[in-house]
Order: sequence, then C-alpha cells, then structure tokens
Amino acid sequence: MVALVGGVLIAAGSVTPAVAHQQWFVADPQDYPVDGAALLRPGVLLGVVVAVVVTLLGRAAASRLPVPELSAFKPARLLAVLAPWAPRILALHVGLSLIVLSFSGAVLSPTFRAPDRWEALLLVPQIIVGVMLIAGVFVRIAAVAIVLTATGITVASGWESVASTAVLVGSAVFLFVLPPRATEGSRGALDARTLSRAGLALRLGAGVSLIGLAISEKLANPHMARAMLEQVPALNVLAPLGVTPESFALIAGGVELALGLLLISGALPQLIALVTAVPFTATLALFGTAELIGHLPMYGVLLTLLILGSRADSSRALSGSPGIPKLGAAKKAVT
Repeated sequence: MVALVGGVLIAAGSVTPAVAHQQWFVADPQDYPVDGAALLRPGVLLGVVVAVVVTLLGRAAASRLPVPELSAFKPARLLAVLAPWAPRILALHVGLSLIVLSFSGAVLSPTFRAPDRWEALLLVPQIIVGVMLIAGVFVRIAAVAIVLTATGITVASGWESVASTAVLVGSAVFLFVLPPRATEGSRGALDARTLSRAGLALRLGAGVSLIGLAISEKLANPHMARAMLEQVPALNVLAPLGVTPESFALIAGGVELALGLLLISGALPQLIALVTAVPFTATLALFGTAELIGHLPMYGVLLTLLILGSRADSSRALSGSPGIPKLGAAKKAVT
C-alpha cells in the first residue's frame, strides 16, 4: 500500500492539464487564459457583493428555520434512514468516477490527462484506489492517495486545477475522518464531533470547487464564457428575456460563487444541496456522459449533504451549528 501511494504521488506531477468543466467542451480552451483584471469589472464586483449578502442571509435564515429545513416534505424525512450509510454512498460515487476516468486516460478528473509514459503508473493505481473505495476496504489509504495526487497536480498545474481537485480532496478527507465500516453493512459511526470535522472538509471541498469554477471559467475568463455560450446557445436560458451572453456569464458566475459560499457556510444543507444540483443536472441533456462522469464526485457530495441534512442531529453537526447534541439516541431510531 505504501508503494501504491508513493507511485501515485511520484507520477502526479507529470499529468497534462487538458480541460475542465465548460473547458471540457469549449473548442480550443487553451486560447482562453484566465484574466485577473477581469475580476475588477463592475459587474463582477457587484456579483461578489450579492453572493456574500446572500450567504449571510442564508446563514441568518438557517438559525430561524426548523432543522432539518425540509422536514415538512416526507421524501426528505425518509432520507434519514440512509444517514449511517452516507460515507458509503460518497465512497461509491468517488470510486466509480476514478475507475471510469482511468479507462479514458484521465487522472482524478477529465481535466487531467495521463502522459503515455506514466499511464500504467498513474491509471492502474487509480483503478485500485477506486476499487478500494467501492469495496469499502483500506478507505483511509485510498483517501490519502487521492489527497497526495491532487496536491501533486495542483503544484504542477497551478491554482486553476483547484476547481477540479478540491471536491475530491474534501471527499477524501471526509472519508478519512469518517470511513464506512467494513462490518455492519458498511455503516458509518456518526459521532457528532467526528461528523462536524468531516462535514467541514466536505463543505470546503465542494464550495472551493464551485468558487474556482466561477472564477476560472466565467468571472475571470469572460472570453471563454462567451465562446461556450456561442458554441452552445441553449446554455443561455435567459436569452429569451434579452440577456446577452456576457451578462449571462456574469449571472452564472455569481450564482456559482454564491452556492460555493453557501456550501462552505453550512447553512441549510438540504436546500443548498438541491439548489446546487439543478445546474449540474440540467446540463446533462446537453453534454451527456462526459458531464455525468466528470461531476460524479460532486453528485456524491450533494447527495451526502442531502442525506445527512435529513436528521436534526446530523444536520447540526454537519453545518457546525452550536449546541450539537449527541447522536446516540437518533442512531437507534434509524439503525
């Protein structure tokens, strides 16, 4: 296992950046470098202010709404029975993504391609890591391998790679802190303090990924955003209202930024998970399997937040709310 982690880390620096998210589909993405000066545009600054205000309002609203916030809806309440299996569900999503990506020559994300000389050293261990996660064995070792690989890629490729790797790092840390048990049907031990730490990592990973996408593909890259919207006009759902591609890119980037901040804040985990899932799901009709596989870890995170947010005790622990109760009594009710 030490050789597995070591081999992945050594080769990670040789991964070739290819494309990311909308860059997976836009023609000639290398022609659209990030422009930091674009962040100083009035529309971007206004979007940042709105995103911060929305986050503060969301956190304030969370303190006044019932916990869970969707407890009035029966389907949301029924998810509570899955809470002990949430780590297992997340591990399945991440593991399946790694295995499928390996067969397409990608490392961690469609963003990064394995060079021919490193394919065996990178992709075979990645398949092994994926199998470990799906089988629920040596999960902590698999998590360490993911974090080390993501770190190597980020060092080699620059900060823009964080948009693709952060959600995987957050998921890996969550699974390291709160791994599914190899016994008892792979249920996790939902200790309040442990869940609070694991939940922070999960929220940070998903939130940073969304913020990174908002900046690198829209707010600080208006030319790429426009090219994508011209290539696939259907993406601009506000076009019938007269919204230009430039304005829509600002709106979309602002929404992604707000969702990322809300995820990090821990406010209303069920509601925010559902809202965040909407744009990720809507684009499946346009981009198909590549979009699905590329975002499978994010789907896993959102489903995990939705499930853990369905119980009052785990929701409070997950969101870092004060007065976290012990989870023992609630566990007996659902296990």
